[in-house]
Parts: sequence; C-alpha cells; structure tokens
Amino acid sequence: MQIRELSVPDAYEITPVQHPDDRGVFLEWYRFDKLAEAVGHPLDLKQANTSVSKRGSVRGIHFADIPPGQAKYVTCTRGAVLDYAIDIRVGSPTFGQWDTVRLDDVDRNAIYVSEGLGHCFVALTDDATVSYLVSDVYNPTREHGVNPLDPDVALVFPEEAGELLLSPKDTDAPSLAEAAASGLLPQWDASRAFYASLNGAN
Repeated sequence: MQIRELSVPDAYEITPVQHPDDRGVFLEWYRFDKLAEAVGHPLDLKQANTSVSKRGSVRGIHFADIPPGQAKYVTCTRGAVLDYAIDIRVGSPTFGQWDTVRLDDVDRNAIYVSEGLGHCFVALTDDATVSYLVSDVYNPTREHGVNPLDPDVALVFPEEAGELLLSPKDTDAPSLAEAAASGLLPQWDASRAFYASLNGAN
C-alpha cells in the first residue's frame, strides 16, 4: 500500500494494492505495521463503526478531547464520500486549514485522521457506506463538534453531493472561533506531546 501525508499534518491517505482476478478482487485495506511506520505508532484499536448515508449527508465536523482523543481510520466500502481532515489544533501552523480525500468502492482507499484533528465527510452517492476503526470508544462527554457550514472554515462541498443534509447536532455546533474562545479545541503543543508519548510507547 501507499501512504501519503496530507497538507494537514498528521492526516494520511492510504491507497491499497488491489489484486483482481476472475473471482473478484482482494486487497489489504488496513495494515497496522505499515500505518505505524508512517505515523510513528500503531493504531490502538478500541472500536469499529459503520454509517450508511444518503447522498448529500454531511457528518461532522467531529473531534474528541485530547488526551486521549480519537484517531480514525476510515474507508468507504460502498458508494463514495468526500472526506475532510480539518486542523482545529490551536497554535498549529495550519490551524483552520483542511484537506480532502475521495473515498470510494473503486480505489478502496482510506484516510487516517490523528487525535486532535477535526473529521467530516459528505456522501456523494446514496447508501454511501463508511467504516471507521477508532482508537477509543465513544464517550459523549468528551465528543465535540464544529459547524461544518462555518464560513471561516469554508469547507467546499462538491456539486456531486447535491442538496446537503445535516443533523441538528452539527448545525447547532459552535463555529471554529466560538469553539476556540470557549477553550473547547485541542492545543497544538498538547497534541504533539501526546503523539510523542504514543511514539515512545513502542
């Protein structure tokens, strides 16, 4: 597999090698050792999630308190989504910036989003099925959001998504500036120190 870091530090696209034959196709969509080599530590898998979304559905921007945060390894097993990694770490040189990876059932690629980064995606097809491997279990007291329509973040949703469909939880989430002012966002230095502690655990 090929792994490349996105323009947002600590987010990566993973592209597997597919092996087709007359029966279908085989691929390794996750390899803990290859990911650990790129990231600096293995993903400590604690939970796996699946969502199925209508075209135009937006999920995010979501993040968790760090430590421990919640790293995510995300792939789309049916249909297509556009996945966003958003740097919400206060003090980061790329704070407020984002990058995207199209995840679909053709390239069968994945994205890894480190703890402390914001995560969001929009479904480009009906029945877009997304599976996530995550580093910690869901804890509602530590989970937070930023409004994905915040004009200061300025996520660009493709025309392919059609009419956007968002949950009240996401539209009621604070803007990035409001979240920063209230002390809700992760800190760049604390995030980097946490990554270093994970790297040192090997």
